[in-house]
Amino acid sequence: MRRLGTTALGLPNGPHRVTVHRDLEVPAADGVTLLADHYAPADLDRPPTVLVRSPYGRRGPFGLMCGQAFASHGFQAVVQSVRGGFGSGGVFEPLDEREDGLATIAWLKEQPWFGGTFAMHGPSYLGYVQWAVAAEAGPELKALSMQVTASQFRDAINVGGTFALESTLIWVDLTSRMKHPLSGITTGIMSPRRARRAALSGRPLAELDVLATGRQQRFFQDLLVNGPDTPFWDRRDFSPTVSEVRAPVNMTGGWYDIFLPWQLKDYAALRAGGQRPYLTIGPWTHADQRMMRGSVVEALAWFRAHLLDDPGGLRENPVRLFVTGPPARRRAGVGRPDTGGEWREFPDWPVPGMRERRWHLQPGGGLGRDRPPASGPDRYRYDPDHPTPFLGGPTLMGDNQPVADQRRLERRRDVLVYTSEPLAEDLEIIGPVTAELFVRSNREHTDFVVRLCDVEPGGRSLNLCEGMRRLVPGTPEPDEDGVRRVAVELWPSGHRFAAGHRIRVQVCSGAYPRVARNPGTGEPIGTATRMVTADQEVFHDPGRPSAIVLPEMPPPDEGG
Repeated sequence: MRRLGTTALGLPNGPHRVTVHRDLEVPAADGVTLLADHYAPADLDRPPTVLVRSPYGRRGPFGLMCGQAFASHGFQAVVQSVRGGFGSGGVFEPLDEREDGLATIAWLKEQPWFGGTFAMHGPSYLGYVQWAVAAEAGPELKALSMQVTASQFRDAINVGGTFALESTLIWVDLTSRMKHPLSGITTGIMSPRRARRAALSGRPLAELDVLATGRQQRFFQDLLVNGPDTPFWDRRDFSPTVSEVRAPVNMTGGWYDIFLPWQLKDYAALRAGGQRPYLTIGPWTHADQRMMRGSVVEALAWFRAHLLDDPGGLRENPVRLFVTGPPARRRAGVGRPDTGGEWREFPDWPVPGMRERRWHLQPGGGLGRDRPPASGPDRYRYDPDHPTPFLGGPTLMGDNQPVADQRRLERRRDVLVYTSEPLAEDLEIIGPVTAELFVRSNREHTDFVVRLCDVEPGGRSLNLCEGMRRLVPGTPEPDEDGVRRVAVELWPSGHRFAAGHRIRVQVCSGAYPRVARNPGTGEPIGTATRMVTADQEVFHDPGRPSAIVLPEMPPPDEGG
């Protein structure tokens, strides 16, 4: 039945018959008992172990994906429920996983069936728990395989200084309702709907967890009162130790995943520490099942290479990216950015040879490489009582499509739009995308959102990536005219603009409910009830040349 279930999930079954021992007791440092299931190939003596620690249960789909699949291919697998869930003792303490993780590793090394080496695997929170222990796990840790995750969630929850409202509410609702092995199926459908309904209610943020889940959630309340610079995050941030990790790391991300920018910072830290991690980025959101299935296949190859000394399944180049848009061999027509495209391999990230090119905002809604002429600023008014909505982009899970036609959004009076002339030839961008805005607001507390789009000849405007920045008094400092120079980090992108298409940049002050609306008053975000409008100005003149910076592939005749 387990083999049938693995096949039904689209996962590969291996040749080995698997035995399972349920509910093994793992002692935590404070005496709490954590429960784990042990999967083992029946015909092998003490093969390497794959350790998986999960808040989403250790049976059902997770048991098949993280236990049965690995054991049938010749590895032992230990799938553990973290503290406070699915029979494990104690109370679930989100993101507080170091001590229990290290206690589990110590227990693992003492088991008579332990063969002396182990790896860790898993997506999202299951990847975060790997970073929590990776630098201290000892020489027995030989490999890590992690997907759509990061060594710290601080910046993804407080993206650009804003508050990632919808994703946070979804996750809080999801974890509050996970009670049995199949609960993830129903909660995966209903949690995004409950979270969106609560977020759009217009109630103060401190009441939204009750609206979504039926009761107050301590973790959600903690996030509202502990901003990114508070001590709350210090013990939950493992980015300082990433460069110390010696086990080889295989990373998988998605262009529309909420953690991608910080996953790539982890990649950079590993490279700075002398590592050569593998990196795959596909056209996926956070919970894309195509990515989940493919990650098991990649993990098997990674573990065979680093635990069984069998590197035959590894690709030649460590970086594999899905470049959206029309493939290079096809010059006419284009699908949606997340359906057209092709896989490409590179030696590193950022991709060597890319050049940064500034596309300046121009008067009259233009966008071009030339510096703008003398002109006055563009203006709009942001009203938090009627916040600018979010249409397509990085999501945690739910019905929202990652790519959506933006024309309805672009018709709003609180959205500025800057569009290039039709491109004479294909333009490929691969790498980090940033923006530099020169802005002035009548509010010291306000937000700016920048979004990059691909506009088809028929007019459809499809989002590629976006970023946001929350401004507070003195950050950044205004000049003598009250103008602030604002840097915005957008999501990275890998995309080819087809000839005849146009590049478009949106500038606005909201992406609701992806991020919480800024009330404009400076009051605590959890309890703010008074909303004030913000009158915004965006400058584009020779002294204040607002621009988006794209990582462009040079034409072939320039050595690209």
